[in-house]
Amino acid sequence: MMTMTCTELAKRIEHLQPGAAARDVARLCLLLSNTTEDVTEYGDDSRLRQAWQEVGLRLQAATDQHAAMTEELDCLARTDPRKFTPDQIWVLIRAIKVQSQILQLYVGEAALDV
Repeated sequence: MMTMTCTELAKRIEHLQPGAAARDVARLCLLLSNTTEDVTEYGDDSRLRQAWQEVGLRLQAATDQHAAMTEELDCLARTDPRKFTPDQIWVLIRAIKVQSQILQLYVGEAALDV
């Protein structure tokens, strides 16, 4: 069975996107490796590009959700917690869910199902 190391995957990414920052390449290696059981499938340029695009979309969606949730939490932080309404409690629960989804992208484990 062939394997692909993180270094090899990074080289493939750098080949497809010359000049990419080391931090971006490292992040992409982690995100891509968490989306498959067999990293060697990224030896194929078209499969790597497809997975790269999918990961990018998931990360952008999670980032957008996080930004929106941060704004809601900032508003909530100015409220007395003893007077929270059910809607405000749901804001907190959704915030936990969004954080869980972002963590899942980086850790590769199932997100909390709320």
